[in-house]
Amino acid sequence: MNPINADVFSQLHIDIARNSTDDFNLFHDSRKWQNIHGNPYSGPITLGFQLESLIEGKITDYRRQRDEEKLLVEHGLNFSNYQFTFANAIKPDQTIEVDIKESVFKHEPSPSLSNRIIVKADGKLALSGSKKETVEPMFLGQPDLSRVGELKIQPDRCFLHNGYFLKRKFMMTSNAKNFLCASLRDQTQYFDELQDKVIFPEMFPCALLSSALLEKALKWLHDFERNPMVYTSHKISVDRQYLAQLKSNDALHILIKPAENSAAHDFGDLHATPLDYECYGLINNNNALLFRALISLVPLELIRKAMT
Repeated sequence: MNPINADVFSQLHIDIARNSTDDFNLFHDSRKWQNIHGNPYSGPITLGFQLESLIEGKITDYRRQRDEEKLLVEHGLNFSNYQFTFANAIKPDQTIEVDIKESVFKHEPSPSLSNRIIVKADGKLALSGSKKETVEPMFLGQPDLSRVGELKIQPDRCFLHNGYFLKRKFMMTSNAKNFLCASLRDQTQYFDELQDKVIFPEMFPCALLSSALLEKALKWLHDFERNPMVYTSHKISVDRQYLAQLKSNDALHILIKPAENSAAHDFGDLHATPLDYECYGLINNNNALLFRALISLVPLELIRKAMT
């Protein structure tokens, strides 16, 4: 077992994370969290992707210390897969413990390298799940995106004819650096102007999903104070080969639509039930699929009922 490492997010870390990803969720705002109807957290909370970025950094260090990175190359494990369930919110100044279980490498049915992960805040379970390296993506397979067209000519924050919501973001090194700092990670491992080094971490482009989902909700006139939604789980597959091609100012086209088996309503329904969203991040002129994500949300009201 990997020794437990303790970390702490301050409110400043939370502010930097949400500013660097344009996440305007009231749950993270030190002034507006009180506007949320029935908010049980009694203060702002950390970002889900911020915590996952911290985990990404610890897994990267774990791989490096055990000389496991060579397995990724030798076996063509080009996909990073994150599967996490959120058990509780993490507040500023709580002690965070990330426990990484021993790596498991399998040859059959296809090569893979995986670790179970448990995160606690002040001794209580906050998140559990796994990080798994594979040859093929674990989630959402090969979606048919052939009809999305030339995304760069589509207006930002529009609904495409096939039902996808499009949000366009740009890969800014300054934002990625700040996101790394907000996640308690060393930015110099990824960016160094003197060495012309630009390496975007896996979780940064995925973290832009939050702002895309929020802007989609705005289009539906969602009431963030009366009917807040919170993450229950993330399932994310990142193509590291495409990630390595990212350059500063590259456009990232995020596509979102309710999952096929999700509820009939959308995020703007004031009588919302749990929702699953299929999310895709596309880059380059050929719409290369950088990441796939299945994002699950639930109304805060259901969380409150479970807490009583």
